[in-house]
Amino acid sequence: MNQIIKPLTTRLNGIVDIPGDKSVSHRSVMLAGLSSTAVKITNFLPSADCWSTVNCMRTMGVKVDQTAENELTVKGNGLYGLTEPGDVLDAGNSGTTMRLLTGILVGQPFFTVLTGDSSLRRRPMARVITPLTKMGCIIHGRDNSRYAPLAIIPSKDIHGIEYTMPVASAQVKSAILLAGMFADGPTIITEPYLSRDHSEKMLATFGVGIERSGLSVKLNPVTELTAPPLIEVPGDISSAAFWLVAATIIPGSRLRLRNVGVNPTRTGIIDIMLRMGANITLDNLRQTGHEPIADLLVESAELTAATIEPEMIPRLVDEIPVLAVAALFAKGTTIIRGAEELRIKETDRLKAITLELAKMGANITETADGLIINGQQSLTAAVCHSHDDHRMAMSLAIAGLASQGVEITQPECVDISYPNFFAELNTLRQS
Repeated sequence: MNQIIKPLTTRLNGIVDIPGDKSVSHRSVMLAGLSSTAVKITNFLPSADCWSTVNCMRTMGVKVDQTAENELTVKGNGLYGLTEPGDVLDAGNSGTTMRLLTGILVGQPFFTVLTGDSSLRRRPMARVITPLTKMGCIIHGRDNSRYAPLAIIPSKDIHGIEYTMPVASAQVKSAILLAGMFADGPTIITEPYLSRDHSEKMLATFGVGIERSGLSVKLNPVTELTAPPLIEVPGDISSAAFWLVAATIIPGSRLRLRNVGVNPTRTGIIDIMLRMGANITLDNLRQTGHEPIADLLVESAELTAATIEPEMIPRLVDEIPVLAVAALFAKGTTIIRGAEELRIKETDRLKAITLELAKMGANITETADGLIINGQQSLTAAVCHSHDDHRMAMSLAIAGLASQGVEITQPECVDISYPNFFAELNTLRQS
């Protein structure tokens, strides 16, 4: 059923408890599943993507109990304690599940096949397979090892390597680091730009030796993980981004977004919005594990266009769709460069953003690696397609809320990262 978003006739006002960070939720379950003591995970994100990881770990013998809606207890059987699955592992729509599990499975003494839905099977896997093969891992994929399904064959020896990444990618970096736990020596990775570092922080939480020097990170192999008794997952800044933009562009709005992860490798959306003139304040800054969190106070503000250069993209890659919506309400022309990575997400997001917002009257030009967005436009109501992409669906909803409304096809895709998004939107409308 399509989702109809009516234009907001008043302001947004209230408090939003931001759901758990998707990236941290994935990693907490994976590493807890490789430990031998019970780990309690709170504020876990119960989204479709994260359940893909949970189900894969359960299939390999990890005990995962859901003790509350957003709470898990995970008990594994040690670093080498996973058991061979009797069937193909299904990562669903989750690139994080597939790429990170590949890094873990190369160190296990059994054969595995990883697959996913039709969208995930179109996403590039050679960027993971290439460095892992250099480490001595044996992985075969479809179309000359470019795409899933992936067949992972036990390797006698995994070697630590020094690898310079051609593209900044947290998922690829994470897969190499996870494989490095099983290697015969240190692994050193150098990125062109700093990508999100949740894996490094989570590995450190589990006692793995991690050292960072500039754009390089070094991991020393381990024989066991030291599990913390509790992991508190911070709120996902990618989910908070929709409310940051909504409260900024809808006049008279004021929102408090609680318990948001403000890891510096993820706060590009805050930095760009502030540069554009947004009124965002961090309050109650504190730490959970190795991750900083804060409440974000956001009030409506007039925005001015900005230019986003390639080095900023790894810090806000998932927020580009909703940032494009903010740019429509800004004075001037916003230019986004170096965002070609968006072409290989759940859909080609650069094309989808241009196509769908144009249906609402937006003046957007798609370039090879980004977007040119003319601001202060009058948007009209339209029927827009989500492209079965959760971030597209939520971005379209914010655009419709701040203008003349929108009807969104395939809105259920928000379950991938923010199952309660439309319910939260309705609550804020009525507050």
